[in-house]
Amino acid sequence: MDGTGITVKLILIGDSAVGKSSLLLRFAEGSFEPSMKPTICVDFKVKKMVVDGHTVQLAIWDTAGQERFRTLNPSYYRGTQGIVLVYDVTRKDTFTGLESWLNELEIYTTKSNTVKMLVGNKTDKPDREVERREGLQFAKKRSLLFIETSAKTEDGVQHAFEELVIKILQTPNLLDKSTEKKGVQLKESAQQEKSLCTAYCPLS
Repeated sequence: MDGTGITVKLILIGDSAVGKSSLLLRFAEGSFEPSMKPTICVDFKVKKMVVDGHTVQLAIWDTAGQERFRTLNPSYYRGTQGIVLVYDVTRKDTFTGLESWLNELEIYTTKSNTVKMLVGNKTDKPDREVERREGLQFAKKRSLLFIETSAKTEDGVQHAFEELVIKILQTPNLLDKSTEKKGVQLKESAQQEKSLCTAYCPLS
């Protein structure tokens, strides 16, 4: 298939302070901020990349992980083709909370074949509480792509998004004929949203 003009919608989810915004900032802008403020509502970034010869524009939504903002998330799941579920490898509670996020996805995602990736972030830190094998086992059991990353050192970040997009391009029906039109509408509405909300997403 010709990838020219394809827009793919991705969404980053996970508990607060697991590094979703840092992952997005590192991937989209190549930078890292040690002290980022919690995301309020959602943030949005656009990133173009070439994957397997396909030029793809990624429309990436970063959602707030705090409980009080969870009710805002459902509307952003609509039409999503890829979901990045992030946890912090140094905080066991963010790993044990993954099940509730997956339950939420089952309720709100509109595409049954949406590609989901589990990302264990902050591997640069020494005080790890979740081993890689635990994340891998969790991902395999639930048919998720899996990768570990460090937004700080950039380790695994580019690879995570590349793998996710490759899988999306390989998934039948995720990219239908109306994708390009939806992408244009998405980009326009996103710019409006960005003025209202501020703040800052893998499987195999």
